[in-house]
Amino acid sequence: MPISRREFCENLIPGGLLLAAAPSHADKYVWAQNRGQAAPPTGSHIGNLYPFVQGQADHSKLELSFLQQEFKSLPEWQPKARAIVFDHLYYAPAPVSPEAQLVRRTDKGDYVEEYLTFQTAPELRVPAYVLVPKNVPLPAPGIVALHSHDGVYLWGKEKIVENGQEHPWLTAFKKGAYGGRSIAAELARRGYVVIAIDAFYWGERRMVLDDDPPAYRERPLSMTEQDIRAFNQRASQDESLIARSLFTAGITWPGVLLWDDIRTLDYLATRPEVDPNRIGCVGLSMGGYRSYLLASLDPRIKAAVDVGWMTSFGLQIKQHVVNTVGFSTHITGMYRYMDFPDFSALVAPRALMVINGSQDQLFPLDGMKAAFDKIARVYAKAGAPDRQRCRLYDAPHEFNLDMQAEAWEWLKRWV
Repeated sequence: MPISRREFCENLIPGGLLLAAAPSHADKYVWAQNRGQAAPPTGSHIGNLYPFVQGQADHSKLELSFLQQEFKSLPEWQPKARAIVFDHLYYAPAPVSPEAQLVRRTDKGDYVEEYLTFQTAPELRVPAYVLVPKNVPLPAPGIVALHSHDGVYLWGKEKIVENGQEHPWLTAFKKGAYGGRSIAAELARRGYVVIAIDAFYWGERRMVLDDDPPAYRERPLSMTEQDIRAFNQRASQDESLIARSLFTAGITWPGVLLWDDIRTLDYLATRPEVDPNRIGCVGLSMGGYRSYLLASLDPRIKAAVDVGWMTSFGLQIKQHVVNTVGFSTHITGMYRYMDFPDFSALVAPRALMVINGSQDQLFPLDGMKAAFDKIARVYAKAGAPDRQRCRLYDAPHEFNLDMQAEAWEWLKRWV
C-alpha cells in the first residue's frame, strides 16, 4: 500500500527534516480526473469516493496524540485528552445510585452466581451477572467482563457466563469464538469477582418489535436455527436505524455503551467482596473495544485486555470499514485528534495487553502492526515499556485457549 502523506511526514520529523511529500493516491486520482484521463481503480469498497475520504484521513495532524513533541508530561496531557473523548460521546447521564435488585442467587460449586439489575442512568436499568468466587480471601480483585458483538444480538452476557440450560446454537458459537469456554466463569474460578452486563441492543436489551413472534421475545431452547439467524440478521440491518434514532435524540451509541460500562465499574467497586484498588477488564471484539476504552476513560482499571479490536484507522478505510467500524463503536470526529492506538496513552502507565489474530479479516494486517508499533512508542515515552504487550497470533477473529492463557497471566501479574 502506498505510504500516505502523513506517514511520510511523520517518518521524517524525528530526524528534524521535513521535505515536500510525494503525491498521495488521492492527489494522483484528482490529477487524472482534472486532465480528463481515466482515474486509476481504487480497489476500495467505496470505489471512486475513496480518494477523497482517504485524503481527509491523511491530512489529519492527529494533533492530540501524546507522541506529538509538544506533549512532555503524561499527567498533564491525560485530563485534556480524556475530556475531548467524553465531549465526543455526546452523552453524559446524570449520576445515579445503582439501587441493585437481586433476582436470584445460584451456587455454581466454584463460585456463586447472582443475577440482578442495577441503574446506569436515570432511564436505564441493566441486567447483570455477578460471579463471586468461593474459598478465596475476600475482598478479592474484580473484573469487568465485556461480551462481543459478532453479529449475534440475541444473547449478550450469556456469551461469557455458564448456563446449564444453554441453547445449542450458543454453545456452538462459544466453541468458535471463545474456545468453548465461558470466560466470566473461568475468571471467577481464578479468584476474581466478575461482572457481566448486556450491552445496549444485545441480550435482554435487544430490540423487540410490537408484532414479533414469541420466539424473538422469549428465546426458548426450542428456538430454531432459522429463527436465530433471522433475528440476528434483522438486528444487524437495523443497527443504522438505531444509530440514526440515537443521533436524532442528540446522543451517540458509543456514549451509551461506554457510560454503561463506567457505571458497571462503579457498581462493582462498591461490592463488599471486591477490592476497589484491584480491578481489571477484558473482552473480545466489541468487548475488546469496550475494555480498551473503559481503561482509557477510567483510571480505576489497573489492567485491561483488548482482544480482537485494534487497528490504525487511517489504514482501515480502504477495504475494512465494512463490518468493523460500526455505529455502536465509532466516536465521530476523533481521528482529527487521535488515532485509535493513541488512546493507549490514556491507559498508560497502567497495564495494557492487546491481542489480535493475523488471519482476522476485520482489520488489515498493516493496520494492526502500525497500531502495535504506536502503542509500544506511547508506553516508551510514558516510561512504562514493560506495562504494554501487543501480541499477534496466527489465528482468526477469536479468543482461543492460548490467547486466554496469556491474558489470564497478564491479569494475574497486574491485578
